Amino acid sequence: MTNFYIDAFRIFSKIGLFTLGGGYAMIPAIEAEVVDRKNWMSREEFLDLIAVAQSCPGALAINISVFVGYRLKKLPGAICTTIGAALPSFLIILLIAMFFRQFQDNAVVGSIFNGIRPAVVALIAVPVFSMARSARITWTNCWIPFVCALLIWIIKVNPIYVLVAAGACGYLYGTMIKPTE
Repeated sequence: MTNFYIDAFRIFSKIGLFTLGGGYAMIPAIEAEVVDRKNWMSREEFLDLIAVAQSCPGALAINISVFVGYRLKKLPGAICTTIGAALPSFLIILLIAMFFRQFQDNAVVGSIFNGIRPAVVALIAVPVFSMARSARITWTNCWIPFVCALLIWIIKVNPIYVLVAAGACGYLYGTMIKPTE
């Protein structure tokens, strides 16, 4: 049996090293490891953890790693998973910063980044569909996240107001409408 801390550090380092696109792109990789492979928590617990991580200030990937580690082994677990997730990115950014001037105008490097950008969009879209499935979004209620996204994106409504309104509507639906159905 392997040591939890070594295992968790290795898992989060691997995710931090090989996941491009930031926190949203990391969600499916973390879910696959934490929920599917290791069974450290249920899918519902993971979805709740993501909701809390998104509502906190800071980088989503770091927030998720903190909450997973803390949920599993309190403060030592949070430190282990956070360092594991952040260290690869830190080292890569450090290396890029050291050599950036040498290749910033290189056409090949520019072309590579132009090819990576659409793939990163796909990496970010995957957790959206996965979270929708876990949150039980169906064809009858898919209008809710769509309207919320439009309010935030086009009308520039503060996301806090959208969350408060959605929570109030969910409470009202759960206490007043649903019981009478």
